[in-house]
Amino acid sequence: MTTLLVASTGGHLAELHDLVPRLGVQDDCVWVTFDSPQSRSLLDGQEVIHVPPASSRDVAGAVRDLVAARRVLCGGRFRRVISTGASVAASFFLPAVRRGLACHYIESATRTEGPSLTGRLVAGLPRTRLYTQYPAWARGRWRYGGSIFDGYAPLPRPKPRPVSRIVVALGTHERFGFPRLLARLVDVLPREAEILWQVGATEVPGMPAGARRQVPYAEMQQAMREADVVVTHAGVGSALAAIRAGHRAIYVPRRRAYGEHVDDHQVEMARELGRRGLVLAREADAVTAEDLAQAASWTVGTVGSVVPFRWAA
Repeated sequence: MTTLLVASTGGHLAELHDLVPRLGVQDDCVWVTFDSPQSRSLLDGQEVIHVPPASSRDVAGAVRDLVAARRVLCGGRFRRVISTGASVAASFFLPAVRRGLACHYIESATRTEGPSLTGRLVAGLPRTRLYTQYPAWARGRWRYGGSIFDGYAPLPRPKPRPVSRIVVALGTHERFGFPRLLARLVDVLPREAEILWQVGATEVPGMPAGARRQVPYAEMQQAMREADVVVTHAGVGSALAAIRAGHRAIYVPRRRAYGEHVDDHQVEMARELGRRGLVLAREADAVTAEDLAQAASWTVGTVGSVVPFRWAA
């Protein structure tokens, strides 16, 4: 059996990449995603099919991916499709279901209270298997499979680090900036610190020197490993990157009311990871120098063996 692994870049791809070993998938795997520095670095050496990028609520992009999906699936090579979203999942599931392929949709960890728009759409497709990462809303056809954050725990450092190297990661979404947080960090972060600024589409008066729209995935991972503190928007991919680098990041949610995202799922994400103690959740206008010191006094590590994701193979 050949499995098609489908995810948009960013957090959705990071989640699926980390979940695959827990799924026990032993057959041949082919990835479908967008062409980006993250996907090229993360999936280096694996078979990848790049499809047109589609952003949030991007109907035209979803249609382009539907056309690509029909082309990819027409050869009869694949027997199963697994996805963590976003809209590219629906674009591939529609023709996959018509061809009788097994489809598995794992809702993103950002959805702590119910399914996303994509989750609601694919739930209407027959025979599609649906998984949530939160037992509180596992009902009907949605079954609880486990969480991508299982197996991580916060640990106090024996000796707090001095805050001399900082990574700021505000995401790379082309439509949504985060000027509230960037302006706050320009005021709060120590001027003598060595700072990597990855700001995406964010622009403010007095942009910090060296600010970059995107940083290659491998470079970002290395910078996080060497940093004393990580400050990031409350995306699931950013959380996973910081956690894997051993950081309890300062984790700041975008808010819909300020035009920073399509909804408030990052608020839910910050609340959930704050409850687990894996991040230091803060609002954009409330980050302080004391938060930097507190974040530098903790690390995040793995604890025990992570149980397999509970899905129907």
